[in-house]
Amino acid sequence: MRKVMMILFIGFLGTTLQAQDKAKIEFKNDVIDYGEIAKGSNGVRQFEFTNTGNAPLVISKVSSSCGCTIPKKPEEPIAPGATGIIEVKYDTKRVGPFRKTISVYTNAGEMPKPIKIKGTVLDNTKSVLEKKN
Repeated sequence: MRKVMMILFIGFLGTTLQAQDKAKIEFKNDVIDYGEIAKGSNGVRQFEFTNTGNAPLVISKVSSSCGCTIPKKPEEPIAPGATGIIEVKYDTKRVGPFRKTISVYTNAGEMPKPIKIKGTVLDNTKSVLEKKN
């Protein structure tokens, strides 16, 4: 009888844990490719995401792998089924190829969720000279 009660209790506990509400973040794209962009051009891009869970999604922190990339997170919780935006600004005064990772910390479980940007900033002076020749 004890074993039966223990099995029922464990089964009940497992069902209860699975029934808990949980947020889930799903990005439309987790990599943004800037391609080739001119030095000093607009470095702002947006990562769109959806809360596909059944509880409000709270983004507690977004951080970049370097000071040349500035992420901005939504301040309010994202309701289940709703979409949100994480804005990322890359410093396009730095010439050359780049690959940066932004870490997104949420209450959705995966800690942190990485999103990435990449591209190449071209020196305007070189581009103008190459076109003349």
